[in-house]
Amino acid sequence: MGEAKDKEGKKIRLAERLRHFGGIVIMNKNSIEKREITVLTDVSLITCIVQRNIADDIVRAAREAGAQGATVNFARGTGIRERLGIFGVAVEVEKEVINIVVSTDQVDRIFEKMYLAGNLDTPGMGIMFVTPLDKAATYIPLALRERLAAEEGAQKRAEGK
Repeated sequence: MGEAKDKEGKKIRLAERLRHFGGIVIMNKNSIEKREITVLTDVSLITCIVQRNIADDIVRAAREAGAQGATVNFARGTGIRERLGIFGVAVEVEKEVINIVVSTDQVDRIFEKMYLAGNLDTPGMGIMFVTPLDKAATYIPLALRERLAAEEGAQKRAEGK
């Protein structure tokens, strides 16, 4: 445990973080606060690497198919002067990388819509792949967590009968 000084120069203790039953307990000088980590399972990451200025159409198609959002990064590829096989298509160096986390029950539908929107069946347009995720964590509003827990409980009760 370390020490630090506040704005007035008084020594304060740094927060201690303890992982405790899926949550984090944060203890500092004046309070103890328990924060929960909501871990998502049964999710996959769809990654799509395409030529520059195509990502907007692909993200739009993914959202229409049920994706909640996307992250788009700009990148540079290698092989700008290289040719693809017998087709002789030049590969552009400027790329856009799209990452979308989706539930495993949505992955096939969203993947297909993204593929078609990006014309990835055309040589040199890009590549996409799916990576299964063991777990992911993000903020999920309490009302949504409660609703999902209630739905899961109702489903378990229905299966038990």
